Amino acid sequence: MSNGEMKTDVILIGAGIMSATLASLLKEVSPDWNVTVFEKLKGTGAESSNEWNNAGTGHAALCELNYTKELPDGSIDMSKAETVNEQFQVSRQYWSYLVKSGQLKNPQEFIMPLPHMSLVFGEDNVRFLKNRFETMSKHPLFKGMQFSDDPEKLKNWIPLIMKDRTSTEPVAATKMDSGTDVNFGSLTRKMFDHLENTDVKVNYQHSVEGLNRAEDGTWNVKVKNLATGQEVLHNAKFVFIGGGGGSLHLLQKSGIPEGRGFGGFPVSGQFMVCKNQEVVDQHEAKVYGKAPVGAPPMSVPHLDTRYIGNKKTLLFGPFAGFSPRFLKEGSLMDLINSVKPNNVLTMLSAGAKQMSLTKYLIQQVLLSKEQRMEAIREFIPDAKSEDWELVTAGQRVQVIKDTDEGGRGTLQFGTEVVNSADGSIAALLGASPGASTAVHVMLDVMNRCFPQHMKDWEPKIKEMIPSYGLSLVEHPDLIDEIHKSTAEALGLSDKETVNN
Repeated sequence: MSNGEMKTDVILIGAGIMSATLASLLKEVSPDWNVTVFEKLKGTGAESSNEWNNAGTGHAALCELNYTKELPDGSIDMSKAETVNEQFQVSRQYWSYLVKSGQLKNPQEFIMPLPHMSLVFGEDNVRFLKNRFETMSKHPLFKGMQFSDDPEKLKNWIPLIMKDRTSTEPVAATKMDSGTDVNFGSLTRKMFDHLENTDVKVNYQHSVEGLNRAEDGTWNVKVKNLATGQEVLHNAKFVFIGGGGGSLHLLQKSGIPEGRGFGGFPVSGQFMVCKNQEVVDQHEAKVYGKAPVGAPPMSVPHLDTRYIGNKKTLLFGPFAGFSPRFLKEGSLMDLINSVKPNNVLTMLSAGAKQMSLTKYLIQQVLLSKEQRMEAIREFIPDAKSEDWELVTAGQRVQVIKDTDEGGRGTLQFGTEVVNSADGSIAALLGASPGASTAVHVMLDVMNRCFPQHMKDWEPKIKEMIPSYGLSLVEHPDLIDEIHKSTAEALGLSDKETVNN
């Protein structure tokens, strides 16, 4: 350990989309604050934010059927869809501000217009989708949604899926032309490129080995330079732990009481990627199906057009895998090391409750390539094995905690912000819709951890995000305005026809 310590205002752990967003927001509202970032890997956006490690959907609840559920009386509960969509609109507004202020250039390198579709088969599912469409299309956030159960029209929408389909089984789809494909890896790198041109200090190949509260309430953070082996103590008034799956271990090391009792369950994602460009060129949409009965939300099958490295690609998945690692580049001991006296009962309870998930993961791990191809052929009847290869995507650590509703050891499928009572440290745990709602989540962190500054910051935040503090559902005129202005700023106007 070197003598002395390095002092800064803010330390961000992990150089992914969350830290990029928080650093960017803080530099906008408090440009004089010193911000330091530590990243274990050699670059930014290399783990959970990397374009190959997430679906890049730009989750706006336009196509994800698990965000809407049918109630016993036949009505559709779309409250989660509303929430997710509003949060994505916040992201779009902030990205637009960054483009207009010159901080992000060439937005087409991180966001592209792409229809979002839901596709179902079978009489009951078609009835559900039509009911869902009739409910959602009346809502100002989902204006412009189209529905069809006409196979000829669907051939026009999704020719690759419909062209060789011989089954007489009923089929239907909804379509939203305002959907997007987001390359979160590219976005993260662009944001950090700009931040490093300010005075934000980003340290690569630096691993945070420990952290503890100093007597004055600040945080001492022990950081190891992986290239040299040298360890240095850094001190900060505020620490944000945004290390993806690695956040749980660091939260536990912080010792804050709010972090007690949390556990994590790692799930790895896998996608089949099409190698035949002729096939890739026949599809231009993100098409989400319905998860099999009893399967977890993470298993929703989708056939996705993606734009990665200026190349159009086609992915099908997700197939789940299991590894005890909490990060793709993590340790095989991650899961075992996360079990502590204060969460062991929570973890054991979750294990007992989640036998169906365990069974599902074992089945997924044992799938042969031909079995994966059969899943693809439910979407593309004539899919050929030689056209597809398996790619391992990122690790996701699902949060396990005790809840009033679910009892001890309840598995959570969203994101979770955990912060100390004094707001001096915060951690982000969990997975989807994560990256798509990063701006909303980081504003939540700021509200929790800097309440004394929010009144002063509010005018600047409203300048960047016009809908801040407002419910879009209650301001339909603002929805139209936001759709139009953000589509224009982000270069989506040419193909985005909804609300224009």
